[in-house]
Amino acid sequence: MPVPESKENRVATVLIGADICPIGGNLPYFKAGDARSLLNNLLPEFGAADLTIANLECPLIERSTPILKTGPVFGEPSACINGLKQAAIDVLTLANNHIMDHGATGLKNTLDVCASVGIETVGAGENLKAARRILVKKLGNLRIGLLAVAEHEFSIATEDSWGANPLDLIDYVRNLNGQRNNFDYLVVLLHGADEFHVPTPRIRDTCHFMIEMGANAVIVQHPHCLGGYEQYQDGHIVYGQGALIMDEGIYRNLKSFHEGFLVKLSISDDTTSKMEIVPFVQSHPLPGARRMEKEKEQQFRRQLEEKSHAVKDDAFVEAQWLRFCEERKHDYVSSLLGHNRILSKLNAGGLVEKLLHGKKALLGTKNIVCCETHREAIETIFNHHLI
Repeated sequence: MPVPESKENRVATVLIGADICPIGGNLPYFKAGDARSLLNNLLPEFGAADLTIANLECPLIERSTPILKTGPVFGEPSACINGLKQAAIDVLTLANNHIMDHGATGLKNTLDVCASVGIETVGAGENLKAARRILVKKLGNLRIGLLAVAEHEFSIATEDSWGANPLDLIDYVRNLNGQRNNFDYLVVLLHGADEFHVPTPRIRDTCHFMIEMGANAVIVQHPHCLGGYEQYQDGHIVYGQGALIMDEGIYRNLKSFHEGFLVKLSISDDTTSKMEIVPFVQSHPLPGARRMEKEKEQQFRRQLEEKSHAVKDDAFVEAQWLRFCEERKHDYVSSLLGHNRILSKLNAGGLVEKLLHGKKALLGTKNIVCCETHREAIETIFNHHLI
C-alpha cells in the first residue's frame, strides 16, 4: 500500500481498468488464477493501488442459459473468478450490455461467486433499486462513491426484474440527491457509446452534465478504442479506455482493439485529484495485458493527446459523428426496418430503402424514432412483449 505523505494530506489511489472478458487465449489463465500471466508488468500497479476497479463484460456461469438477443452471447465458467481475485481487483462493475446474456440465473451466480471471494460489485442486481446503488468505499478519511450505468440494450433491470442499472439522467440526478451525503468523491462508470467511435455528441454532453450535477470523474467504457480525455470544470472525463483483457476473435486483426490504458486517480482528502494514464497492449500477440514498450508508449501518448485536444472542439465531435453515421447509414436503416440478411445486403447502397419503402414511409419511421412520445410507445410495446 502507498505510504501517505502526512496525516493531514493523505492521497488515495484509485486504479480503473475497462472491459475484462475471460475468453479465447486468456480463459485458462483466469481459471488457473494466474494473475502474473494475465497482467504481467501491470500487476504491480494493481497491487499498489488503494482501490482497483474493472468491468466484468460477461456473467460467470455454472450452466448455459442464454437469452434471445442480437450480437454475441458471453458466459464463462465461475472458476474465472480465480484470476480476478489474484489480480487484486477490489470491485467489478457489472453495468454493461452482456451481464444478462444468461439471464437472471447468470447474473445471480456472478454476484454469488464474486461475493464468495470478497470482490464487491456495483451496477447490477435483482432489481432496479439494487442495480442503482452507489457503492461507497472508505479510504482513510475519504469516502469514494462508485456508480455504474449502462445504455439500454438487453441487460437492463426493472423495478421487479434482474439486470443492470440503466443510463437515465433524470434518475441519475435523483439518485445523487438522495445519496450525496454518503460520499465525498464520486466516480461514474458509463458503459456506452458506439463501439470504435467515441465520443458521440450525446455521450460528450452526458458526461459534461454528470460532472455538472456532482460527479468528480466519469469514465466511459465499452467502445474498445482510444477515446481521449478532458478536464471539465473540476472533474475528469475519459471517453474510452480500450478493453483491459478481451481476446475476441473477430477483432484479432484490429490494432486499436489491442491497445488501451488504465486510469489512475490520485485523490486527496480535500477531494482535489489528478489523473494519470498507464498505456498497455492486450491479447495480441501474447495472452494477457502488459505495458507498452517505451517507443510505442510515447507514440500512443502523442495520439491520445491529439485526440484529447480534438474532443474539446464541438465542431470536430459533430463532424466525426456525421462521418461515422454517413458510413453506416444503410446498415442502421436496415436494422430499423427489420431487413433480413438478404435485404440488408441488397440495401448496402440504399436500393431497398428506395424501392420498397420510399421517402414518405421513411418519414413515418423518422417520426416514430425521433418523437419522444412515439418512441416511448415503441419501447413500451417491446419491453412489455406486446407483440
